[in-house]
Amino acid sequence: MQPGSVVVDVSVDQGGCVETIRPTTYENPTYRFHEVVHFGVTNMPAAVPLTASAALSASLMPYLMRLAEPHWQEDPVLAGAINLAAGRILHPALSVLA
Repeated sequence: MQPGSVVVDVSVDQGGCVETIRPTTYENPTYRFHEVVHFGVTNMPAAVPLTASAALSASLMPYLMRLAEPHWQEDPVLAGAINLAAGRILHPALSVLA
């Protein structure tokens, strides 16, 4: 990233998705690394629960509606997201757990 950029990692609780991220707090929410400002406050949705719930619901609704339709298995996005079906493990990453 270019100097002066800002990165916000909302998945910092689960290890993050940015290599240089580390958990921060609201008391000390940012730090600079290689001239990039990092914001990694843990559990950010808890600070705005109503908004976070509305955003999550809005983003999930199209997928839920598609799952309710016939032949949803033909949708490559949905088919690739299903981990288990009819008691069988479908996702390869989980097959090592069986």
